[in-house]
Amino acid sequence: MNLDTLNPAQREAVEKTEGPVLILAGAGSGKTRVLTTRIAHLIENKGVQAPNILAITFTNKAANEMRERVEETLGSDTKEMWISTFHSCCVRILRKDINRIGYNRSFIIYDSADQVTLVKDCLKELNLSDKAFEPKVVISTISGAKDKLHSPKEFKQMHMSDARMSKIADIYALYQDRLKRNSALDFDDLIYKTVELLRTDSEVLEFYRSRFKYIMVDEYQDTSKAQYELIKMLAKEHQNICVVGDDDQSIYGWRGADIRNILEFEKDYDDVHVVKLEQNYRSTQIILDAANTVISNNIERKRKKLWSEKKEGELIKIQVAENEVEESDFVSDMIAKIAREQNRSYKDFAVLYRANAQARPVEDALNRSQIPYNIYGGTKFYERKEIKDLIAYLRVIQNPQDDISIKRIINVPRRGIGLRTIEKIEDRASLKQESMYSVLIDIESNSDISTKARNSISAFVDTIGTLRTIKEVYPVSKLIEKVLETTDYYEYIDDLYKGDTEEAKDRKDNLKEFISIAIEFEQSSEDQSLEEFLTGVALTSESNEEEEIDKVSLMTIHTSKGLEFPVVFLIGMEEGLFPISRAVRSMAESDIEEERRLCYVGITRAKETLYMTLTQKRTLYGKTNPSIASRFMEELPKECIEKLNKEEKQITSYSKANYNVLDKYKQKYMTNVNKSAVATKVNATIKDTTKESNLDDIKPGAKVHHPKFGVGTVVGMMGSDVTIAFEKQGIKKINKEYTTLDVL
Repeated sequence: MNLDTLNPAQREAVEKTEGPVLILAGAGSGKTRVLTTRIAHLIENKGVQAPNILAITFTNKAANEMRERVEETLGSDTKEMWISTFHSCCVRILRKDINRIGYNRSFIIYDSADQVTLVKDCLKELNLSDKAFEPKVVISTISGAKDKLHSPKEFKQMHMSDARMSKIADIYALYQDRLKRNSALDFDDLIYKTVELLRTDSEVLEFYRSRFKYIMVDEYQDTSKAQYELIKMLAKEHQNICVVGDDDQSIYGWRGADIRNILEFEKDYDDVHVVKLEQNYRSTQIILDAANTVISNNIERKRKKLWSEKKEGELIKIQVAENEVEESDFVSDMIAKIAREQNRSYKDFAVLYRANAQARPVEDALNRSQIPYNIYGGTKFYERKEIKDLIAYLRVIQNPQDDISIKRIINVPRRGIGLRTIEKIEDRASLKQESMYSVLIDIESNSDISTKARNSISAFVDTIGTLRTIKEVYPVSKLIEKVLETTDYYEYIDDLYKGDTEEAKDRKDNLKEFISIAIEFEQSSEDQSLEEFLTGVALTSESNEEEEIDKVSLMTIHTSKGLEFPVVFLIGMEEGLFPISRAVRSMAESDIEEERRLCYVGITRAKETLYMTLTQKRTLYGKTNPSIASRFMEELPKECIEKLNKEEKQITSYSKANYNVLDKYKQKYMTNVNKSAVATKVNATIKDTTKESNLDDIKPGAKVHHPKFGVGTVVGMMGSDVTIAFEKQGIKKINKEYTTLDVL
């Protein structure tokens, strides 16, 4: 086959087939092409048999695409070759040999609902409350243990001193016993049990080691501990292991991915051949220069620099808006303008954001401009259950004759009013040709309804009556808060998503965002009645029922990974939003570095034009706060950006905000030390940053020098983690065991 169409680095990656190979594939560098060509090269040019090749990726879509490309290149099918996801690969291994570790080869695979049911059964058997041990929390903990290859016994030993975790270890043990008794595995077991099988049965291990002479793993930066161990065991005999990935795009640490798998690949194998794919075929050089500069601030990374032959290109455009409404209007106006002037399709545009709640004002602006859009990885704001529930309450308060809304909320939150009861109410209303609400008001005369249900219905009617009374005196935003409070809706969300705290938080955040909509309405509308508000919501949320292909894409940056668009809007570039507040609060450099990698991913989604927006103040989750520019904005190279604001809009910079915080730390930690002596050391030129330091000298109040962040004051310590307030880089958490810190 002809390899002349590949660039030199790509060709090197394809032709280097023997021994361990690490392909560092930058964004848009053609890694899928390299992998598929490498497979075809092994078969056609190197004479490797198809059954001797194992190619692993993360999604069925990616596996199917790889398989189709290989078949297209070779002109033959790939049935004998294993091109699959981790889970599919493991199922094939387990179906053949799981009986060797005491399981039935006809095992079934439990989904998340099955897992919840099983955990509840285990809790009952152990006399434990499902309120004290929420099933989804328990499942998440067990999943984390399996991901780290901790057996129930090992997990128990690790947590002997923690009463709660020790109990979860007991649940884990019983859960695994029940799975086995039911001839079932959960999804985590597919990898966990495959590793167990290979570790305990040398015959099976040798069979697969002998078979898979050439192993390739895509997206290696996203592998977990269990996946890492699986691949390492399989590759040990032949050592022809080729991993492809980009440490700069490792953004899934929160779900078990370990960036060290790719960073330390050269420690795991001897004589590793490293190939860097740095030529980008997606973006202009200006966009790549910005991405390169931002990501260079990360310490934990393999050095590489993306470049493109597209030397010409637009500067990255920066827009500061007063608030999220103005920001969204700017995005909508620019999409309309560019689409008109450049004759672009709407599918050429993408709006990317860090948090799902940011999508709502953008949706409103696009709806007002009649620009079609599609939300990826989520439901449109006004179609989300909790928002539809809340709108239904407001509609009933405004118009109790609305039977559709009555049916939606009569048992939400749960009041013990079942479907059969609701059907009886509907039948009676139809017979009397009255609204359901009229029947509800007169429920005591209905002997067909049980006493318990009648009492619940009476309480519901009283609640609606109270809310209808106060709607005339309360502004809409306060009325919404009263609805949530009176109905205990937040508690209902907690109960509905038991154990899934992230999901519950997202739902609550959406409700608070709805309050933000009401606040905006009150500030901008002359008629501030509930009726006018509901009319506005109905017009904004109305969508075209016809399926349209040509739409603007709205999605989180996580969802955008692997995609590309000619024009990208990266919105909400503010500290606490991006990087997200929990990463800022943790003060752990690893958390900030993952956020920076996410920023890198966002920037490199743009092919030709990139807009980055931020606001002076933002109303989010029901609260309005002044904004601080994201630290990532300061990291952009000045020669790559263009500020669009005609009049300078003031917004606090990250450096200035951090300087104020640093002053507070200085005042606190310099109280009991010689301030003049410290000041002399701080201002002194550091002549020698390579000298050895005694780690015992690193303690609160000490002045230290970091090789990247410069001079700082130690403001806190916990184990090996040292919290340091740096003069120019702000507050960071550093592990003193792995970083050279010189005490001044």
